[in-house]
Amino acid sequence: MDKRFTFAFALALAAQAFGAVYYVATDGSDSAAGTKDKPFASLNKANAVVHAGDTVWIRGGIYDLKDTVFYARYKMTAAILLTASGESDDNRIHYLAYPGERPIFDATNLPVAAGGEHSDGTPEGAMYTSPIVISAKYLHLKGFDVRNTPMIHNSNSGVFLYASKHIFLEQIDSHHNAGPGFFANDGAADGGGHIFLNCDAHDNYDPLGWQGDGENADGFGAHYQKPGEGDTTKFIGCRAWWNSDDGFDFINQEFPVVLENCYAMGNGYSDYGLGNPKNGNGHGIKMGESTLGGGRHTIKFCVAWKNKATGFYANYTGVGSKWINNTSYMNKDREFAMASTLFDSEGNRIAEVAPLTGDNAHVLKNNIAFPNKNSQVGECWEYIPSQNIDRYVECPAGENNTWNLKLDLTEDDFESLDDPSMTVTGKNLSTIAGILGPRNADGSIPNVGFLKLKKGSRAIDKGEDLGFPYAGEAPDLGAFEYGMPSSGSVASSSSAESSSSSGTESIAIRRGSFANASGTAMVFDMQGRYLGTLQAEQLRFGSVVDALRAKFKNPSAYIVRFGNNLQRVNVK
Repeated sequence: MDKRFTFAFALALAAQAFGAVYYVATDGSDSAAGTKDKPFASLNKANAVVHAGDTVWIRGGIYDLKDTVFYARYKMTAAILLTASGESDDNRIHYLAYPGERPIFDATNLPVAAGGEHSDGTPEGAMYTSPIVISAKYLHLKGFDVRNTPMIHNSNSGVFLYASKHIFLEQIDSHHNAGPGFFANDGAADGGGHIFLNCDAHDNYDPLGWQGDGENADGFGAHYQKPGEGDTTKFIGCRAWWNSDDGFDFINQEFPVVLENCYAMGNGYSDYGLGNPKNGNGHGIKMGESTLGGGRHTIKFCVAWKNKATGFYANYTGVGSKWINNTSYMNKDREFAMASTLFDSEGNRIAEVAPLTGDNAHVLKNNIAFPNKNSQVGECWEYIPSQNIDRYVECPAGENNTWNLKLDLTEDDFESLDDPSMTVTGKNLSTIAGILGPRNADGSIPNVGFLKLKKGSRAIDKGEDLGFPYAGEAPDLGAFEYGMPSSGSVASSSSAESSSSSGTESIAIRRGSFANASGTAMVFDMQGRYLGTLQAEQLRFGSVVDALRAKFKNPSAYIVRFGNNLQRVNVK
């Protein structure tokens, strides 16, 4: 490890007021003290001793998961079961990869549940097994792999969140599992509010499931949250590819989800793109199906390409979502498919297919479809059996999208359409330089030219001002704004560097960089531990130092992240 980083790491450790610190290592022992010199062997042991404010540093190496515990509440088994909770955003329990090291939780040898379609409530009859199951509040997990989860009858998620609240998952790669990479089941009051930052889910495939070949291995899923309960879950800077079902799937989710700067490629296929599972759906980003009207999601600055079905799919939802500044390229079926239907107040379907109108309609603005091949956009099929209606009708087409502007873009409008993900199959794309290749050290997306607009592109300055920063006379179409840092380069919680030598005051936030800020900014300590949020308006009009001092009441160095702006702030 770099000596300067080691010194900064130690200094930050001394400056922060946190709880106990524990260590876990591949050569540790659960009968040890849990110190750096005498680490625990498992996260289960750490879970048994931690309290709000504590930090668990996970040393690098391969953790061979061979044993399970029974989680009676959900009638499933788990290699790692995290149930100890933090108390708030700024009093979490942190499970973090030790700086400069990468822990890998390998489930190849994990004994998985053999139960069938229903559990009998016993460990032997459990339906599901996951390497990591989280049923807690206010945790922060960062910097490791989960891989190779097997299956017998049922698809098993790499990381499973059940009835949890405000879980922060950062720079976690869940891959080659026989089921979803990440599955958030928030079927409990006050669930949700999770943040997935710079996470990857790829090469997940469930070939043996009783529901079909490849039917359930999505990259990311969030489901079963009821209207009005809990908080919004956000996926920021996440990537999903070569998953046998869908990249992102939010069926049966009745509370809003936000996707920002996310990427979906080649979903619906398996075996590094060589396999074509017959039951995999193959949508890149699937937002629906909301039956009770709570699932009005936001999808912004996302990219979907070369998926087996559609790039962006509404999945017969009963309430519209917001699709803002997205780019969809060369998906096999459609680029945007806004298939919707109607439900009554109890969730009963009253139409097979029907466009959403008025305040309930989908909002589509500043999107690129390349080519302009869409469905249920502008002209919709409507089928209402009870009224014997079967016809095409006008429906919302959005504004300032390539199809509204009659922009049939070509290769000449883009910096590059060349990327390994477009040409390479049979190889692990996560190891090949490209948009799906190794992330930068700070967790951000590789800065490549793929699908970015180039000078003179007809999509430049054609968008509507929706309150996001832009260069030029007006916003551009699509996920990448020409002339500004890539919106896909999402910085992580520990990548800021000081440009001030005083060490006593805020590093100046660039004037105007938060001119359109709204919502919240994330705050971290110098070790990357997530502390909570500030209202972004405080970055625009107030003193960041005063805001940090008032909220956290601890003189120290902080990292403030809003969008792609990341600043170190020193508070006396």
